[in-house]
Amino acid sequence: MRLGHRQFLKLGVAATLAPLPAVAQSAGPRVVIVGGGFAGASCARALRQVNPRLAVTLVEAHPTFTACPLSNSVIGGLHELSAQQFTYERVAADGITIARGMATAVDAQARAVTLADGTRLPYDRLVLAPGIDIRWGALPGYDEAASAQMPHAWRAGEQTLLLRRQLEAMPDGGLVVIAAPPNPFRCPPGPYERASLVAHYLKTKKPKSKLIVLDAKDAFSKQRLFQSAWAELYPGLLEWVPLSKGGKVVSVDAATRTLKTDFGEHKAAVANVIPPQKAGRIAEVAGVADRSGWCPIDPVTFESKLQPGIHVIGDAAIARPMPHFIPYAISKAGLASLTSNLAAALRPNIAVNAVAPGPVLRPKGYPTARWSRLTRNRNVTLADVTAAVTFLATCPKSITGQTLSVEG
Repeated sequence: MRLGHRQFLKLGVAATLAPLPAVAQSAGPRVVIVGGGFAGASCARALRQVNPRLAVTLVEAHPTFTACPLSNSVIGGLHELSAQQFTYERVAADGITIARGMATAVDAQARAVTLADGTRLPYDRLVLAPGIDIRWGALPGYDEAASAQMPHAWRAGEQTLLLRRQLEAMPDGGLVVIAAPPNPFRCPPGPYERASLVAHYLKTKKPKSKLIVLDAKDAFSKQRLFQSAWAELYPGLLEWVPLSKGGKVVSVDAATRTLKTDFGEHKAAVANVIPPQKAGRIAEVAGVADRSGWCPIDPVTFESKLQPGIHVIGDAAIARPMPHFIPYAISKAGLASLTSNLAAALRPNIAVNAVAPGPVLRPKGYPTARWSRLTRNRNVTLADVTAAVTFLATCPKSITGQTLSVEG
């Protein structure tokens, strides 16, 4: 039997949290999850599904969740931010207690989380889904005030709308610059998806304009797919400048929207600076973040390597030097959840489905033998993915809320 990412997540967290203290089990084991994003909410619902006896509390400061996946479409003018926003009623309907507040302290010895209002939540197991924080000042010239002129838009919300408004206000013929950070950071394909959608906006609305992507890396996630699409759809409009050709931004001047590299300067009409990041504040408070700012974990149990009994999931977790697979797997589970929620919100007029491809194209330089082990010699092709997309695009609207795996 093969398990998809969502089944793996459910069984993995269930197995991880199974060995709870006997006393706690008699009263219903208590699991506290801090962070109501895709990772935290998906984990809470999965735990309740596999073990309804669990007393699951989800700690979240905001009454409405604004989803990052598809927020680049908002920037590109393809839909409104309201389509990205969800409340927690359905999560609560699954028997999960929603604790509205900011977690400010974790006592790992006493096994308790303290909220900003002084509320103390005891737990048998703690799961942190801290998300990310911006490393203000890590890029010289880029602080929180600078983000009002050069938005990062790496947290969906007002920053997303600010970047969209700047693009709309820019005269045709203006220069847009996106600065992509070094690894690790949240959602490795994100800057390049954003570049694609911004390029689409410029091509259709402001065709005399140009987009430059200044990159602190020489390689990036799904590079061959993106560059192939850029060459076909946006020749002469979108330029990617890698690290080896002077793409790393070393400082910015927000007042003049100028980005400086070792090779020169770029004065932008619109500058989208995606700065260095780290795990959210609660990770540092709980002692699960190391000197890198991220959270080393056991890749099987998601348990912190620094604080036994605390599990870390989502973008903040690293199971190896750079976080790739675990945030990717969690984001896939989140995308499936987003698909089903959007389908419920938009039916019957609009069908919402998703395609979740497995490994398709071997990255340049990736060892053939390792690729064969990863794919188990299942030959998934671009044609397979295209066929899945075509099916969902042409099927009846009654088929909605489905995530179609293409893994061979």
